Amino acid sequence: MEQGFSEAGLRRVREVLARHVESGRIPGLVALVSRGGRAHVEAIGTMRHDGGPPMRRDTIFRMASTSKPVSVAAAMVLLDECRLRLDDPVEPWLPELADRRVLQRIDGPLEDTVPARRPITVRDLLTSTFGLGMDMTALGTPIMGAVFQQGLTPDLPEPMPEPDEWMRRLGSLPLMHQPGERWQYHISSDLLGVLVARVSGQSFEAFLRERVFGPLGMNDTGFHVPAGKIDRLPPLYAPDPQTGQFHVWDEAQGGRHSRPPAFQGGGGGLSSTVDDYHAYFQMLLNHGMHGTERILSRAAVELITTNRLTPEQQAARHAMATGNVHVSFGQGQHGGWGFGTAVRTYRGDYAPIGQFGWDGGAGTTAYADPHHRITGILLTQVGLSVPEPARLIHDFWTTLYQAADV
Repeated sequence: MEQGFSEAGLRRVREVLARHVESGRIPGLVALVSRGGRAHVEAIGTMRHDGGPPMRRDTIFRMASTSKPVSVAAAMVLLDECRLRLDDPVEPWLPELADRRVLQRIDGPLEDTVPARRPITVRDLLTSTFGLGMDMTALGTPIMGAVFQQGLTPDLPEPMPEPDEWMRRLGSLPLMHQPGERWQYHISSDLLGVLVARVSGQSFEAFLRERVFGPLGMNDTGFHVPAGKIDRLPPLYAPDPQTGQFHVWDEAQGGRHSRPPAFQGGGGGLSSTVDDYHAYFQMLLNHGMHGTERILSRAAVELITTNRLTPEQQAARHAMATGNVHVSFGQGQHGGWGFGTAVRTYRGDYAPIGQFGWDGGAGTTAYADPHHRITGILLTQVGLSVPEPARLIHDFWTTLYQAADV
């Protein structure tokens, strides 16, 4: 037995991962499994689909939405220090969100609104219930069209504008739902970064580096990859959904992650490595401690990693997940949402209730399981425009839990 996993089980993990790479659909991957803090890493395949340098343990990947569970730590530091309070209105720092109007109907015209019943609070941002988000059940509505048109979400042809301009555009739109009413994906995580920057007087990245990344030794994590490390970043592929042909979505040299972005997006902007992410999730499993240093209070960790949604909000979250299997290839199901992270609230697959983390559209997954003290991280360079990376992720978790000698 190695690190709480059976040797036969770890061999099987490697065989299943290697099978995906040998299929030609996944050029390369790096996977980390740990139990009680002791890590086992597999690096398989190559950086490019046509060969190139081999994947290595220190390969840097675009974390996409797997940024969310990590970036939320900055807001929790401010809560721990009483520089933010959960039920304070955000207006003093985000005046653009004062005096909100709310759509009468989600599919109605943008002018057909009523006043918000109450101000938006810090809690609303942390639980992704402030009233606006990426609602895949509302594609084609005027409000979703406006969200895309205003450049409020990443990975569209134009990069997101700098934070003050992004806030101005956000403030020009009505809310989809009343504050605190409904869980909605993504925009809250980016909004939290702006809030942290304005409360702290530092850039979001500077605050994260000083209070989270630096103390945890996450030296390869940030919102861009410096020139001296760019050779460790593979291209990101978005294969053609019809033919499977590899298209480069983002090159390493000169690409989106090769220079500091105008907007440091907590929702999907980080790049990182398996070891950096392992340090972060291990800190959460250790109730906020890293060695002898406290990063977050135990209570803050519990807020992040336990479900915050009401039964009604949970129903909406569940409907989005199960109703979008054809879009997400089955990712993001099985439960609730804490602060910035998914939390399993029912046994929907091999992972137990209480497992927390998230997946990313760039072919990434990172979850920790407090019951078994297991962390699993799998990083690829193939985006979820095709089902292959999602199938790889599912197989990773299926074999990981079989390998766990529990």
